[in-house]
Amino acid sequence: MTQASSARAENPTETASPLTCRATAVALLLVACASAWCTALTGAASASAATRSGLGVGDGPPVALTASFQPDRLGAATAISFAIQIEPPEDDAILPLSTMEVVYPANLGLATSGLGVEACDPAVLAVDGAGACPPDSKMGEGSALVDVPIGPRILHERVALGIYASPSNDGYLHLAIIAAGAQPVIAQIVLSAVLLDGHLQIGVPPIATLPGAPFATLVNMQATIGGRLTYYEHAHGRTIAYHPRGIGLPDTCPQGGWKLAASLAFIDGRSSHAGTAVRCPGGGT
Repeated sequence: MTQASSARAENPTETASPLTCRATAVALLLVACASAWCTALTGAASASAATRSGLGVGDGPPVALTASFQPDRLGAATAISFAIQIEPPEDDAILPLSTMEVVYPANLGLATSGLGVEACDPAVLAVDGAGACPPDSKMGEGSALVDVPIGPRILHERVALGIYASPSNDGYLHLAIIAAGAQPVIAQIVLSAVLLDGHLQIGVPPIATLPGAPFATLVNMQATIGGRLTYYEHAHGRTIAYHPRGIGLPDTCPQGGWKLAASLAFIDGRSSHAGTAVRCPGGGT
């Protein structure tokens, strides 16, 4: 992966509004990363899947996880999409998150995906927005719904997510994830994440809204890594547009499909877990 470039992309996305507060940062939780979202699992179904995956249920609010591959052909290049829904507890107050981890099959072909061949400096991304990143650093996108407490009211904000490769000095793939909101809070902020062997780790600091007001909280999010991205290469004095290969699905599918899981930790020390499985193409194994 090459070092970050601060030059603007040839086809920059719209730059988000200037940073005026940090209320929408929680919405960056992954990530992300989508074209085929399934109906969210019920809390009971999520708990059962998490228990089967060995994560346990946790003592936090119920969480539902869904995932899909597009296309879903064995041995083909694909994009991975997932969605997370946090169900509000009985007191109707979801606490802010402190960390999130998403576990995915370790044999997915991320290393040969051709994604993230350039890097985007997170500091440049935070100041200048997504248009400042090299197009070859974009790895995916998504959206999230965030609850923003303003006085006695809870306002809902839909936030756009952009996922970019960022500089790495440890051999792992690091990500810079930007969340941009417009109404009711105009804000953009960047979080850092790292893709390790078979799992994605994201740290989420408490995000202040107004002085003395509660922190903003994530309600749901969906994101895709891969998909219809356009990269550029220079050859023989020309700039050529192309689409990166994408994440490679293995040639065989495990019994019961590909297992994914999510583990969420909240600022009060509680945690929630959910699991799901992507069915084998054609119902095969």
